[in-house]
Amino acid sequence: MIAHNLYQIGSRLRNPSLARWYQFLKKSENWSREQLLDYQLQQLQKLLDWTAESSPFYQKHFKKAGFDPKTLRSLNDLQHCPIITKQDLLTHNKAIHSTRDCGKCFTAETSGSTGQALVFQRDESWDSFHRASVRRGLSWYGVNPWDRNGYFWGYNINPSDQLKTQCLDSLQNRFRTFTYDQDSLRKFLHRLKHAKYVGGYSSMIYEVARLAVEEELLDAPLKLKLVKGTSEKIFPHYHSVSEQAFGRKISSEYGSAESGIIAFECLAGNMHIQSEGVIVEEYEGEILVTNLLARSFPTIRYQLGDFIELAPSNEICPCGMAHPLLRSITGRVGKTVYGKTKTYPSLTFYYVAKNIFFQHGIGINYQFVQSEKGRLTMRLEGLVDNKLRTLIDAEMCKYFGTDIEYEIDDEQCIHNGDGKARDFVSTL
Repeated sequence: MIAHNLYQIGSRLRNPSLARWYQFLKKSENWSREQLLDYQLQQLQKLLDWTAESSPFYQKHFKKAGFDPKTLRSLNDLQHCPIITKQDLLTHNKAIHSTRDCGKCFTAETSGSTGQALVFQRDESWDSFHRASVRRGLSWYGVNPWDRNGYFWGYNINPSDQLKTQCLDSLQNRFRTFTYDQDSLRKFLHRLKHAKYVGGYSSMIYEVARLAVEEELLDAPLKLKLVKGTSEKIFPHYHSVSEQAFGRKISSEYGSAESGIIAFECLAGNMHIQSEGVIVEEYEGEILVTNLLARSFPTIRYQLGDFIELAPSNEICPCGMAHPLLRSITGRVGKTVYGKTKTYPSLTFYYVAKNIFFQHGIGINYQFVQSEKGRLTMRLEGLVDNKLRTLIDAEMCKYFGTDIEYEIDDEQCIHNGDGKARDFVSTL
């Protein structure tokens, strides 16, 4: 009851339109395919009108490509709109943002999996829709966002940031771990016995499940209602281990900070595209996403960088929902970093770069390469001076101590044009 009340108070203060969006999504999940397509077209026309009037970047972008948003009469006409990339979002960040008042906004950022974090403004309606979409996905499993849950995600090791994270977790009735230390895992698994679901990076879920099984840290499989994997590729062999440890396979939530929730897996095991919020296209095997809610920072035909496969348009899920299906996602791969004696999630590198950027104002494009346990090569664009080297040394020591040695190769080309750049490459 306390957790539910805190959620209601918090959502009303932070996201006043969340409840309205959730009610809408629970209604629209019963729509026919025709109703969904009609709604998408209406929202797309509104989005293009808004963007053409308020975004300096898109005004030039449309004009250069000879695309007139007012001529759009069907969803197929969207193909005449030019594609944008992550580099566009980084290079033209200010010009993409709307010049019109979008009301209450929140600062959002990507994890920097392509080597550089993206920071942008997310308006309240967009943010609330995103949260309502997640809540709808949870509801398919009989789970509420205020239910007790475990969280495989990152936190900043800085003491003050740790305290802030712990406080926020407590308010959201969740707890987390970000290490594979056995004592920490024992405590985490013990707390999971009283949780309804667990979620986070799929590679961490697998790693913890594997260790729990191999080290016999559980007397019996946990009885969770949902094990939700996100942000990384979920390999087939993850599921059996998850079932042994947590009593359920890993269900997938697919999206990105800049695109919102794209698809959510139902109980029948199919990934349903969240058609009320996004239009998804498959272009030469890659996903293009148009976020229908984004007003403060529009992303239209955005080349996210993942390889996907859409199911045929006439394929209907046994669960009864008419939303189109995403058959597979092949572009996201989570990796483990190996120290001399321990292992670490590759998202640790993100916190190294994030701390340097937000604490010292220095942005770095990076890629870590590992071909030997306990050793890393850090490839960086640009020349690294003594100041930056000192900052990197301090952050690497904070997270890895003496367990990993590393060297820096500067003046490297990180984006070589052959697809989505990766922040971590391992041959182990």
